[in-house]
Amino acid sequence: MTLDNLQEYDDPVSYDQENDPYTEDIFFLAKWAEMVKGTIIDLACGTGRASIPLAKQGHNLIGVDLHKGMLEQAKRKSENLQIDWFEQDCSRLDLPVKSPFIFMTGNSFQHFLTNEAQDQLLTSVNKHLDNDGVFIFNTRFPAEEEILQSAVEEYWKSYKEDGQNVDVYTVEEYDALNQIQGCTTIRRYEDGNERKTNIRLRYVFPQEMERLINANGFQILHLFGNWKEAPISNDSKEMICVCKKTVK
Repeated sequence: MTLDNLQEYDDPVSYDQENDPYTEDIFFLAKWAEMVKGTIIDLACGTGRASIPLAKQGHNLIGVDLHKGMLEQAKRKSENLQIDWFEQDCSRLDLPVKSPFIFMTGNSFQHFLTNEAQDQLLTSVNKHLDNDGVFIFNTRFPAEEEILQSAVEEYWKSYKEDGQNVDVYTVEEYDALNQIQGCTTIRRYEDGNERKTNIRLRYVFPQEMERLINANGFQILHLFGNWKEAPISNDSKEMICVCKKTVK
């Protein structure tokens, strides 16, 4: 993950108001957390949207993120919980423990834009997993409607921030050669203010994902089309990858 691709996270408080309502992945992660004993690691943890609920259920958590501001917000939200927060690059982890269960949500896998970066991430995860440990992550499914967006402004969604309505628009352009989508997100506030951010995201196709996972010391246990464990299909919006560390 590169520091020049983090504009979306420069305002952690606003980020929380927009994203905290999303909980579809929490039940899925909690089910896997119940199967293990030991410290669970949340990579690209942001402000703790996923790790804080698991800690409240009694699990020991480590949260790792590259963005200092997001971690500071996470610490404020978890003052009474036993979570250790580390400011580190997930592709170069140096943590004091190994874990039976590591996860990365929020489509953070797409921040690793090159083959080398993806390999570094998976190698880093592998080194911090117990033998037969599980790594779960998600990424947007590269369906035609997802990657072949027209480069014109389109309405995406609305939410409330500090009591006022915010309408969100996007402008996207896909670089097929590098499988990277550039996205400008425009947030228009009810009071007339506007905020723009830019981000680049890498897309991976299912068969490409399987080879990538296997080449980095994992096997895919499950490949779902959503957090409700629907089979992956051409109509899927995302891929949920459940991977097991292989011991040679």
